[in-house]
Amino acid sequence: MQPNPVLKKLGFKDDDRLVIIHTDDIGMCQASVDAFADLWDFGLISSGATMVPCPWFPAAAAYCRAHPSVDMGAHITLNSEWDAYRWGPVSTRDPSSGLLDEEGYLHHWQPAVHEQADPIAVQNEIQAQVERALKAGIDLTHVDTHMGTVAHPKFIPAYVQLGIQFHLPVMVPRKDVAGYQQLGMDSQTAEAAVHFVQFLEDQGMPLLDEVTGLELDRPGDRIGQAKAALSALPPGVTHFIIHPSKDTPELRAITPDWPSRVADYQSFGSEELRKFVQNSGLQVIGYRHLRDLLRSGH
Repeated sequence: MQPNPVLKKLGFKDDDRLVIIHTDDIGMCQASVDAFADLWDFGLISSGATMVPCPWFPAAAAYCRAHPSVDMGAHITLNSEWDAYRWGPVSTRDPSSGLLDEEGYLHHWQPAVHEQADPIAVQNEIQAQVERALKAGIDLTHVDTHMGTVAHPKFIPAYVQLGIQFHLPVMVPRKDVAGYQQLGMDSQTAEAAVHFVQFLEDQGMPLLDEVTGLELDRPGDRIGQAKAALSALPPGVTHFIIHPSKDTPELRAITPDWPSRVADYQSFGSEELRKFVQNSGLQVIGYRHLRDLLRSGH
């Protein structure tokens, strides 16, 4: 593929490695909000995204209002994966929308959303989430997706249209046909995706070259994992995902992967990892850089 045009537009060379160190799931629980606040002050992370339907979204919004320069996006949330800690849509409680499971919450997992959710209901829901975040006083920098649930042919047009409507970058990787096939697409869908991405790029939408991060099933030696993963990043713009949270009884009760979330919090608040990144040759940027580029019309 041709080098990402974002590189030159931001004043970098074609072989530079830019990374957005991105914290997912802000507002999922109290521990996620407190961890984000600490790590933002520490300065190694460069972006985050909040889950608008979740119980601790108001606290995340309050933090953003108090810190208006924070780089926070909307983590579009269409599923509710935990067993004893759930949330529902913000736009409707109508079962005919297909957004709700038999208990009245968002479906646990992606397949049920893809099979049952009405595309118009999804469009209304994701718009309502962005509008609620803006109304709460968050200066949104981008839109991305919780667990990739919106990444389905039925929903992608509404997701991208959301970014166009609000002049916000959307988390979309730019790939060639082979790259999309590696993500699980058939050849016809992959070719359509290439044309779609080219259209977006021609319209000035800043796109990503890679979406990667640290898996949630390997809490051991998190600093070592981070060093290895960051060292392996290719030229271009990478969205690098972590899930930091403080160690609290609430977090432990919610999710069995709490050790990895706590390890992310500890690792990305460490001087060792900060010095590594500073000496790695990586250029750390936030989504605010991409949003400002989009809004400048360049």
